[in-house]
Amino acid sequence: MGRRSDHSRDELYVMALDAAESIVREDGFPALTARKVAARIGYAAGTLYNIFHNQDDLIIHLNARTLGRLDAEMRQVGLSGNPRTDILALGRAYVSFINDNAELWHVLFDHRLADGLELPDWYVARIDRMMAMVEDALSPLFPIDAFETRRSSARMLWSAVHGVCSLSTSGKLGIVSDVPLMETVDRLITVLLQGMATTDTETR
Repeated sequence: MGRRSDHSRDELYVMALDAAESIVREDGFPALTARKVAARIGYAAGTLYNIFHNQDDLIIHLNARTLGRLDAEMRQVGLSGNPRTDILALGRAYVSFINDNAELWHVLFDHRLADGLELPDWYVARIDRMMAMVEDALSPLFPIDAFETRRSSARMLWSAVHGVCSLSTSGKLGIVSDVPLMETVDRLITVLLQGMATTDTETR
């Protein structure tokens, strides 16, 4: 395919991510390649590497956009100051997002960087920003100076929620439970919050 210059760098960036997302939604993560993305937007594969360092970088940027959408959906919940109400609402928003974007969610967690590569700081900051919502929702359960405990508790809780969601999207939740995903997440959050509340009472 010949060289083209019909679009700006910013336009190509958006076009490439749109094409990558379409490929993932239609055919799943294994079908995503830089060559297919380039063909979808009508450019040579080499053009993509003027925008992204490599295929890993393309996927990182696609995942960052997915994270941004997930973050925005969870922020629509708003926090009431009641940990149970807020965490349940965040959990339901998370499950709803997965139900609507299952293939993109798989890319978030199935993508593995090549050996020696690490996620860029700006990407890690996006994850931290989203996790901060969970930490804020848990704040009433912890002393104001218990930052590390609150942080680790939030990540433990969300890891458990994520694990149940992973079982569901892989079709394996039914092996261990006949309870629907949304109800399972509700019950899991309730049990974990009860444990946190008990621990907090004992340490005061």
